Amino acid sequence: METFLVVLVLLGLIAISNIINRFIPSVPIPIIQIGLGVMVVLMPLGIHMILEPELFFVLFIAPLLFNDGKRTPRNELWKLRGPILMLALGLVFATVLIAGYSINWMIPTIPLAAAFALGAILSPTDAVAVSAIAGRVHLPKSIHRILEGESLMNDASGLVAFNFAIAAAVTGVFSLPKASISFVVIAVGGLVIGALLAFLLIRLSVIIRRLGMEDITVHVLLQILTPFIIYLISEEIGVSGILAVVAGGIIHAVEKDRAASPQYKLQLVSASTWSVLLYVLNGLVFLILGLSIPDVIEVIYRDTAVDNLMVVGYVLAITMLLFVLRFVWVYVFSLVGSRLRKMEKSSVKSLLILTISGVRGAVTLAGAFSIPFVLGDGSPFPERDLIIFIAAGVILMSLLIASVFLPILAGKGEPVAESGDTGAEQAAKSKVIAAGITMLQSMMTEESKESALPALSEFRERVQSLNREDQANDPALEDFRRLGVEARIVGLQAERKELNQLLENNEIPASVAQKLEEFLNHSEVFLARSLNSQIRISITEIRRLFAGMFSGQNEEKTSQQMLEQAGCAREAKIAMAHAAIAAVNASKNENNRRAAEKIASSYEQLISRLEQGTGWTKDGLVDNQKLEMKLKAIQEQRDKVQQMYQDGTINRKLAVKLRKFVDHLETSIWED
Repeated sequence: METFLVVLVLLGLIAISNIINRFIPSVPIPIIQIGLGVMVVLMPLGIHMILEPELFFVLFIAPLLFNDGKRTPRNELWKLRGPILMLALGLVFATVLIAGYSINWMIPTIPLAAAFALGAILSPTDAVAVSAIAGRVHLPKSIHRILEGESLMNDASGLVAFNFAIAAAVTGVFSLPKASISFVVIAVGGLVIGALLAFLLIRLSVIIRRLGMEDITVHVLLQILTPFIIYLISEEIGVSGILAVVAGGIIHAVEKDRAASPQYKLQLVSASTWSVLLYVLNGLVFLILGLSIPDVIEVIYRDTAVDNLMVVGYVLAITMLLFVLRFVWVYVFSLVGSRLRKMEKSSVKSLLILTISGVRGAVTLAGAFSIPFVLGDGSPFPERDLIIFIAAGVILMSLLIASVFLPILAGKGEPVAESGDTGAEQAAKSKVIAAGITMLQSMMTEESKESALPALSEFRERVQSLNREDQANDPALEDFRRLGVEARIVGLQAERKELNQLLENNEIPASVAQKLEEFLNHSEVFLARSLNSQIRISITEIRRLFAGMFSGQNEEKTSQQMLEQAGCAREAKIAMAHAAIAAVNASKNENNRRAAEKIASSYEQLISRLEQGTGWTKDGLVDNQKLEMKLKAIQEQRDKVQQMYQDGTINRKLAVKLRKFVDHLETSIWED
């Protein structure tokens, strides 16, 4: 029960951290989450969490790196393979040697092998931290890709070097030729095993589908289990589990590109599930880091044999050493590349961005905690607590330095499209519109063509109509739209009242009333955007869920039953529309007369269509498949707006304006 409560508190803190980040976006969310983790430990709640390295790697690092492998563009990584390998391999081993000797010279109580271990665990940059900071700082695209590729690869090289250094410290034996061969075997073996396991799991999914099991939940569950299976099997074999999950992610990305059309529904559900999972895991990584730091500090603070100010000085000195070493490395590589390959020499600004972006994270702390307590002869591992403290201090310093200086260096990069810049605004809106249309086109299969073609046509017509209204940029038109929404809400409330009256009088069956109420709820949510509307639709969804769980009835409706329900729904909707017209006309005044008359007219047209027996199809209410396709296109547009905002191509004000355009589009779809 205690563990469950701790998990609930951490999940709540993840939500709080994102709310805080909304108000102070200049502070990266990892810093906020680390701070909240520290605060929770210091509060008298009794919450403490011991970081277990093996569990941490399999539970957090495996799925996060698997996702990074899936979403990182392969072509761009291949083009930048030179810089990536020089950072992920060359810089790691240079850091182990130079930082190892420097730490041993600075702190003689740390033996050379242990100093090499500390240098090794400080060498990898953290993929999660890099992504979190890069999401708020608009880094140049090439630098962003280099950082992503480096963080995918250097975890494995840093951890392998760390394991060899720890083995040398514990046993007192080290062989460079043996270590080099082992590193190649572990790294290459991890890539091969990861790719092979991913391929086999993908084939398993295909076989399951061919057996007729099209249940999306089963296939998404298999995808979620994939990184854990790959990591655990690879580590059991003795190769790099980290590189294995990266390779597995790349193979999954290849499969997704190859079979995008027939599995669009699976990909949509999978993307939504992974977004929630990654959101939680990313937050937990830094919260756990914050929970661990006070215990690390307390051990050093209470140790009378250690000068606290001197230890802080060690942290600052080692952090500066790592940044200087990184800058020199990238500068020399840029200089050599410009001379040997006739490449354009990188600017000092780009080199500084690449240097400061070398953020250390939870992988470093997890590795430090995995240091054994005793050596091979049974004596305590020398300065273990001090090594863990230095690792935690360097993580915090690198995060703080990146948070402060990266916005200064990268803030004057490529221009950001702003609201009011007509050309840039229209270009951004065109991308959003194209994202929805492309999504609908990707759903065009033989089975869904009957619904997909009219959905695409209607979607395009509605987009063009709204776009023309927006381009007119008429304040009077916006005011007219607002008054129309208010009149429409008055009509919806009258419809709801009439529907409840029909249900109380047993004039319509509960199943029809439930479906009609569902549409009223959705329409009101998208029109009003109010808390009461959100609560109402949530209550309806919960009620429907429980009704489905306990009713025990899942019988197929006969054609006759469907026709009867369709007729009943049509009559009910006609009565609701008459009630709405009366309410809208009663709400008319001098200001809203034209808007109210337009809404009343639309209700009259609806009544005319329903009395003629047209307007609704299939189950008598709506073509569910066509509506579902349109709403998926809407969600794709929202994702596009968010992506452009995170990439820095649009600012917050324009993002709000584009979201409003998508909201209007969604409202009009529900109104139709």
